Amino acid sequence: MSYKINFHTKWADFDANKHMRHTAYNDYAAECRIRFFNENGLPASKFEEHNFGPILFTESTTFYREIKLGEQLSIDLRLSGLSQNGERFKMIHRLYREDGVLAAEIAIYAAWLDLEKRKLTVPPIDILSMFNSLERTEDFEEIELKSKKV
Repeated sequence: MSYKINFHTKWADFDANKHMRHTAYNDYAAECRIRFFNENGLPASKFEEHNFGPILFTESTTFYREIKLGEQLSIDLRLSGLSQNGERFKMIHRLYREDGVLAAEIAIYAAWLDLEKRKLTVPPIDILSMFNSLERTEDFEEIELKSKKV
């Protein structure tokens, strides 16, 4: 299944030209990811318990259509890549206007960071099942990890 969530846009997301700020699109995508994690067994308390958290390597936004002030938008979240051990992942967020028109796509490449060692880490095993519950994109890829030199 894909994960879908709705938001109503707010005044603070717009500039004087009544254009939604480009960073607001990314803020909605980040909120969507955090809600997905929370609703699928990965609340903030689990990050604290295991001393890890998500870290972004890249975030790429493609804009297609304008979203207007006060308009409801919906986000469809899908998994577009995953390493075998769950350390690294890719997600795509598709933002739709209330009329169903695709407004933007936000692609991220991320990993899990051990907050004490400040190094990438493998997450608890149940996170793999969380990722496996999310619908994969048509171009889903297994992320290959480079072997570490000793």
